[in-house]
Amino acid sequence: MVSIGDMLSKAKDRKIAALLACAGIFLPGLHKFYLGQPKWGVIYLLLSWTPIPRIASIVEAIWYLFQDGDEFDSRFNPSSLNPISGQTLSKQGPFAPAQVELQVERVAEALRQIEQLRQEGLISEYEFEQKRRQLLDRIS
Repeated sequence: MVSIGDMLSKAKDRKIAALLACAGIFLPGLHKFYLGQPKWGVIYLLLSWTPIPRIASIVEAIWYLFQDGDEFDSRFNPSSLNPISGQTLSKQGPFAPAQVELQVERVAEALRQIEQLRQEGLISEYEFEQKRRQLLDRIS
């Protein structure tokens, strides 16, 4: 048996979200619960006696279907994104997470080196801060 927690932790599919939004004609807000937005789902249910949530559901169904897959993932599947680059992990290939980790390790090592130079007085506080920001911008 599938629990609600399992369903909410899985990656969301835009076709299922669009189908549930279309079902919003009869029971508005289902797609909002599926997409992990329970507050909006409750609002849709509370307003179900008006045509507003039904119209909004149809508009959202169309929006989900015509939305780019990466854009949908960035909105509704944040766990599928790389926290450093913001790209979808599944689109990066099998070695990309290791490459990102390697890049972070290199930046961390460079930060340690410039910190040591600052402590030894070989670079000024201003130069240290400039270099630190440049390095951190590489992984942002």
